[in-house]
Amino acid sequence: MYNNKGRYALMAVFVLAALVCVYYNQYQLAAVSGFLFAFVVWSHFKHSSVLLASKHFKNNEFAKTREMLAEVSHPERLSKSRRGYYEFMQGNLALKDEDYDKAEYHFQIASRFSVGGKNEKSYVLIHLANLALRKRDKERAVAYTALAKELATTQRSQDIIVKIEKEISKI
Repeated sequence: MYNNKGRYALMAVFVLAALVCVYYNQYQLAAVSGFLFAFVVWSHFKHSSVLLASKHFKNNEFAKTREMLAEVSHPERLSKSRRGYYEFMQGNLALKDEDYDKAEYHFQIASRFSVGGKNEKSYVLIHLANLALRKRDKERAVAYTALAKELATTQRSQDIIVKIEKEISKI
């Protein structure tokens, strides 16, 4: 759970430790240090700062969330377990900025990945249904609502779905 600067510092420490170990003929320790360096590099590409961004997102610290998500230079390289969260947070930030096309794009991608449990996935579909309603696309709004209804487990998400269904009937 490091940001980019923290990971770079950790990589430097492991490289330095490996060099010192090689200098003192401690090849096994150098190999361990090299392995740890490789693990941090792998973690950098597969997990990046998404977990830190998620922490800030849950605390409604959206400026820090944006900062952490901006560190992800290639979201397509993220692991499947992180990509859904990344796209979900990007979609919510786009909604806050009232950039609805960008929000829909990110929620569409998030719907293809794991975002937690069934209920969290239902919120992605609820957002997509709301965006379809905004565009007056009844067919898509009905489809997203039906999928969200299957996944919704909490009373709050079920109440939101009922409200969306009422709005759909008005179109």
